[in-house]
Amino acid sequence: MPRALRELFETLDDLDTLLKHSEVGAELADRGVNVSLALVAASGLRAYVEGRKAAAAVDLPTAGEEIRGRLERAKEDLS
Repeated sequence: MPRALRELFETLDDLDTLLKHSEVGAELADRGVNVSLALVAASGLRAYVEGRKAAAAVDLPTAGEEIRGRLERAKEDLS
């Protein structure tokens, strides 16, 4: 595997590890970020760069739709 791709996949591994770290999760939660959704989005990104486009086509829209739904519910709560 070319060095550049190996570094990319190592970075994605690091992202996955960091998202699962309790301190990072707590900080993200304080910012209103759902770690589970971030993990789904990261999984979709990994699938896409690995060429698994069908998996990416499931994970990325799933994360986007859930985030969009949460934003809409938050707007309704403010109304």
